[in-house]
Amino acid sequence: MEYDIVIIGGGQAGLSFAASLMDTSLSIAVIEKRELSLLSEPKPDGREIALTHLSVDILKKLAVWQLIPEEVICPLKEARVFDGESSSYLDFTSQNKEKNELGYLIPNYKICHALYQRVSTADNVELLTQQSVADVTRQADYSTIHLENGDTITTKLVIAADSRFSTIRKKMGIPALMQDFSKVMIVAQMDHQQSHQNIALECFHYERTLALLPMVGNSSSVVITVATDKVDAVMKQDEAAFNQDMTQAFRGELGEMTLQGERHCYPLMGVYSQQLVSHRFALIGDAAVGMHPVTAQGANLGLRGQDILAAEIKKSVRRGTDIGSLAVLKGYERKQINMNRMMYFGTNGVVALFTNDTPMAKKIRKTLLAVVKHFPPVKHLISHHLTNTSSGIRKFLPF
Repeated sequence: MEYDIVIIGGGQAGLSFAASLMDTSLSIAVIEKRELSLLSEPKPDGREIALTHLSVDILKKLAVWQLIPEEVICPLKEARVFDGESSSYLDFTSQNKEKNELGYLIPNYKICHALYQRVSTADNVELLTQQSVADVTRQADYSTIHLENGDTITTKLVIAADSRFSTIRKKMGIPALMQDFSKVMIVAQMDHQQSHQNIALECFHYERTLALLPMVGNSSSVVITVATDKVDAVMKQDEAAFNQDMTQAFRGELGEMTLQGERHCYPLMGVYSQQLVSHRFALIGDAAVGMHPVTAQGANLGLRGQDILAAEIKKSVRRGTDIGSLAVLKGYERKQINMNRMMYFGTNGVVALFTNDTPMAKKIRKTLLAVVKHFPPVKHLISHHLTNTSSGIRKFLPF
């Protein structure tokens, strides 16, 4: 088998990148371990994705946004950050005069389903499911992908989109920093009596962090972050006790809260790839940078990165140059890696400060929140970042 581009991983990053190249003459293969039914009909996984306006624009350009049912899209009007038991909070609203929303919250599996629907109509994209990659060998003009079943594929360019634990990244010798936060994120959908008013909450309580992400109607996704040794106590808590715990945790402001469906848990591990490209190889999505979810920017970075890489490849096609050359791939790396670096280390700094319960850390974050709250330029910059990763902060970046 031979393709111009082979994408390893059929998640959000891999499918969005394939969708970005549907309007080209390039032949593309997507290699995915899971069976086809799990791509065509993904199951709810409890995760809500907060998309910025830039991400929505990218999905619209790909004709994917139109495939997401309107009834699952929840506009985000405001975000509030609480520290400890204090009743005061730092609030963020849209600074864009033309758009009242900070962004939109959508179930992860609905985005994945829409991406599959779009890619499945492509004439130049083939989905190779229930396949695993054993190795990749690179020559000057092409690469050979060795599948676990013994088959081989030749291609001009290999794209790794196989999660933050990417085995292909390791095989290609790209170093990555990994941080185990020793925390687990537990997510659950809950109904409540009072309206959330399209406001997201982030509550940095001591010993655990709580977040509430508004969904359509009187429902929200509740996110609980606890130390690894506290997970069983939350996951095995009986439903009545869990409902009461969450109702009290949000101070009864939403009325009685009721669990809907099952609880899901995800260990928190951060990953930062120190380079994004090498000879005939590039990283996108979580394989490039795996974020702590506290800033809700992982999916947005992934969409932005694949969009930049696709643009560089299309430029190469128009010029008649080699799409797998390091010169082409470096154009993508220059435009994306600074954003990855700033977001990854900035987010980890927020996590370190707001989950540290020492008296000094508490004092510092109370001071920090006060400064941001009463210093409009800083607050304005953060609000721009929340609504659109390309505006507000781009002028501070060297690209």
